Amino acid sequence: MSLKRTLVVGDIHSGLQALKQVLEKAAITENDTIIFLGDYIDGWSEAVETVNYLLQLKENYNCIYLRGNHDELCYEWLTGQADNPTWFMHGGEATSNSYGKATKETKNTHLKFYESLDNYYLDSESRLFLHAGFTNLKGIEHEYFKKTFYWDRTLWELALSLNTDLDKDHIHYPKRLTNYSEIYIGHTPVTRIGKTTPQKAANVWNIDTGAAFKGPLTVFDADSKEYWQSDPVYTFYPNEKGRN
Repeated sequence: MSLKRTLVVGDIHSGLQALKQVLEKAAITENDTIIFLGDYIDGWSEAVETVNYLLQLKENYNCIYLRGNHDELCYEWLTGQADNPTWFMHGGEATSNSYGKATKETKNTHLKFYESLDNYYLDSESRLFLHAGFTNLKGIEHEYFKKTFYWDRTLWELALSLNTDLDKDHIHYPKRLTNYSEIYIGHTPVTRIGKTTPQKAANVWNIDTGAAFKGPLTVFDADSKEYWQSDPVYTFYPNEKGRN
């Protein structure tokens, strides 16, 4: 019998071919819990196909889909809430083009998908999974602004800047970090600090390995800390720029 693994998938950004490759490398089974950290679209050309694939995947596997800021931006666009030129420049154009070829039925199905996304997932081992971060010192239940869960960058910035000599009981140790045994995020690509593999700072793991840019897509085993990576995602889409 296979192990019951908790697998974490970084930001996909419509890189469907890379997603298929890395899930095959990770050899996912029905015993696994697969947690997707959000940003399923905006980047490469297969936005509609990526969401279709995720919907199919859930029929056979235990998948948890978290909300990313790009998913929210796409949802707002699909529901006509806002014309967002900034979104268009940061991957939204490719997504808009992809949905331009989709049927109304497909769009309605996808709207339900975006509406169903969770802002975070907390497991029985006090491991927190969310797209971006949170700011309240007492933890997620006390967060005032829900958008923080998929927009915040200060949690990762805090973890990166933390003095590693500080003991967790020290008065200066960030209270935010003491609420959970581990925190798993995406949102801020580790390529910004010159890396293309999952990075740990304090008890925060960043699994966004830059799939929207020049990096690979990553699946990370939260128990063993083993991980699998696709080829650099841009190599699957040679005639596209992604978000580069």
